[in-house]
Amino acid sequence: MPLGLIALAIGAFGIGLTEFVIMGLLPEVATDFGVTEATAGWLISGYALSVVVGALGLTAATTRLPRKPVLLGLVVLFIAGNAITALAPDYTVAMVGRIIAALCHGAFFGIGAVVAADLVAPEKKARAIAIMFTGLTAANVFGVPFGTFLGQQWGWRTAFLVVAAVFALATLCIALFVPPHPGEPGRTLRSELGVFRIRQVWLTLGIGAIGFGGFFAVYSYIAPLVTETAGAPEWAVPIVLGLVGVGMTVGNLLGGYMAEDRKS
Repeated sequence: MPLGLIALAIGAFGIGLTEFVIMGLLPEVATDFGVTEATAGWLISGYALSVVVGALGLTAATTRLPRKPVLLGLVVLFIAGNAITALAPDYTVAMVGRIIAALCHGAFFGIGAVVAADLVAPEKKARAIAIMFTGLTAANVFGVPFGTFLGQQWGWRTAFLVVAAVFALATLCIALFVPPHPGEPGRTLRSELGVFRIRQVWLTLGIGAIGFGGFFAVYSYIAPLVTETAGAPEWAVPIVLGLVGVGMTVGNLLGGYMAEDRKS
């Protein structure tokens, strides 16, 4: 397996932590900032909305640039965003940190998937992309439950400082192991947006919106659902998060293999 692919998976692991670790710590975040859990939930919703903006805008704006420096810039912004959230004196500053990180989310996966596919033989491209995304799903098996445990024991801010450290490692690994990768000088923002004229693109987006919408409706408030609605103890939250992560990881890997089988 190319070391560059592992480096990209580490970045995806950090993104999984950035996005999901707050869900297991929502009650602690709400208490610290003196807001309701519903208000604290906007740190999740605001992140998701910013992902949409960044995925479209940043990916299109950087498509002509060499991809390795772009990836490095994105992971550095992830470090900044998570550090700002961890050190935020109030709710507003925490939201700013979340938005900074979220804007890089979609662009990293969009650019990283192209780079990952080019690191392997043509017949292994789907599997390479699945391996990169395994970093995201593995974060839900190991990282998010562990981050939730850390946050419960030593404060939720500790979890976000650990996430920033993961991105520091990702920065080093990408710098060392991801080879230079050219951009596409002929591509423009207009040509990128042209894909929205294709009906199948809207169908795929619709399927993703429905699937992830249902998933996040539950996952965003999984901590209070487990402790307050189900009546389980606080220590059960990391276990439930880990079980969800196992399902995500298995589904991701199976999807990668099935995509290759269909192509062959």
